[in-house]
Amino acid sequence: MSAFRLADRLKSFHYAGRGISAMLRTQHNAWIHAFASAGVGVAGFVLEISRDEWFFVLLAAASVWTAEALNTAFESLCDVAAPEFHPLVERAKDVAAGAVLITAAAAAIIGAVVFGPRVLSLIASR
Repeated sequence: MSAFRLADRLKSFHYAGRGISAMLRTQHNAWIHAFASAGVGVAGFVLEISRDEWFFVLLAAASVWTAEALNTAFESLCDVAAPEFHPLVERAKDVAAGAVLITAAAAAIIGAVVFGPRVLSLIASR
């Protein structure tokens, strides 16, 4: 194992940023996640959610972003490993995409639990 070097650790941030940038440039679903994350952030401030609620909302958003990033990486590796169609590669890609969907659905439920009562209260007070 090589010695710890600060310069190498800083390079790892550069590589990670490059990966996030590639995901945002190439994955349309990442754009949806970006808009949803921005909307949730604005809503959190406007509706003054609690510290604990911020924890759950941020954890949910981070989970969706992580799932999307892993799905993107997995799909890229599949494309290299099997450039031609293969039914097992298709299944693997579908399962990875399903993991993103599961995570996004859970995040939407968390959003409904956190924001739903506040939105309903605003509607009722009109």
